[in-house]
Amino acid sequence: MKKEDILAKLKEIIADIMKIDVSGITEASRLKEDLRADSLDKINMLMALEETYDIEMDEEEALAFQTVGDVAEYLAKQL
Repeated sequence: MKKEDILAKLKEIIADIMKIDVSGITEASRLKEDLRADSLDKINMLMALEETYDIEMDEEEALAFQTVGDVAEYLAKQL
């Protein structure tokens, strides 16, 4: 799976969870500082990604993600 495809789907998931417009999300967007994601938002994202891609993600690792790009990079390696 291409990183661009992963990034596009990831942006949709984040926009849905955070109730924001997908156009405001970039690869460089910081989850906490820019998108105002708290730990519950990150857990919701983790669960949505696990369901979407049928994978298991480490919760501690997921909570450590800083940017949207970090998450996309992790998914690209897992898929």
